Amino acid sequence: MTARELDAAGVRDPALRAAYARCRSLNARHGKTYFLATRLLPADRRPAVHALYGFARWADDIVDDLGSTATPGERAHALLALEAQLTEGLRSGRATKPVIRALADTAGRYGISHRHFTDFLSSMRSDLTVGGYASYEELGRYMHGSAAVIGLQMLPVLGTVGSGEEAAAPAAALGVAFQLTNFLRDVGEDLDRGRLYLPTDLLAAHGVDRERFEWSRNTGTQDVRITAVLRAAAAQNRAVYRTALPGIAMLDPVSRPCIRTAFVLYSGILDAIEAEGYAVLHRRAVVPRRRRAVVALDGLVRAVAARTGRRRGETAPVAGASCASASTRPHVVPVRGEAV
Repeated sequence: MTARELDAAGVRDPALRAAYARCRSLNARHGKTYFLATRLLPADRRPAVHALYGFARWADDIVDDLGSTATPGERAHALLALEAQLTEGLRSGRATKPVIRALADTAGRYGISHRHFTDFLSSMRSDLTVGGYASYEELGRYMHGSAAVIGLQMLPVLGTVGSGEEAAAPAAALGVAFQLTNFLRDVGEDLDRGRLYLPTDLLAAHGVDRERFEWSRNTGTQDVRITAVLRAAAAQNRAVYRTALPGIAMLDPVSRPCIRTAFVLYSGILDAIEAEGYAVLHRRAVVPRRRRAVVALDGLVRAVAARTGRRRGETAPVAGASCASASTRPHVVPVRGEAV
């Protein structure tokens, strides 16, 4: 499958092919939902998605790997080194690190703004020193770099049926929706890292504070006020999904099944959280395998139909061609980094 994807994408250089294969393995191992959805894209577009995900995964692991003994200072130094490697790779189109090499090639092929990568790393750096946010507005500034720009990187790869400018806002919203779901699903693990992404004013509105969350995490005891906070956060998350939904129809038809599948599976995590009584401080909610299989099959049927329509001569945009400006882009989410 890897060779077919790389052949379809026109990647011939052996070292570059190996770099893309490395990114694909990261996606397959760490991003099961995204990897499943990515397989619904036309083969020629998949390597680019793997490169974008691989870079994000690498950076995220520098910041968040609970198994690492690295100090905050060492993690900050590693991020600075990564940024320097990225800057040089994007400038020259060459890099010694496979993930950077694949990312630089993808950015060049699709005209992806370099600013999206620097904004992403800026949010990653803030995770080393910032442990909480006062409001959704403050959290939103962080999520621009950690989530919205992931979507903005993706849109040139996915392609659009109209202006990329129009598709940018809902696509960025989908990146944010995915990350808000991550925050809910991973709230216990994030507390272990010293972070709480639920805004302080939301907690205060329900009569709890961070210390109460830590008590619940440490004792395994649920609290109805914490449940109320999580329910309210889930409602906010669903509102963002509704904002993002119209953006799927703005995509190239052959890309829609991929994003629709990711949308359904990821928003389904909220259903699982609700079904388990918002017990996310004590266990991770997952979409049942049977449900995943049904959604994946539906996505495959849609993907085949879209590609059949394309072969019959339906007109379609060229991926990336009209979406190169820094302000236009979206879709797919934030999960973030791993070493190469």
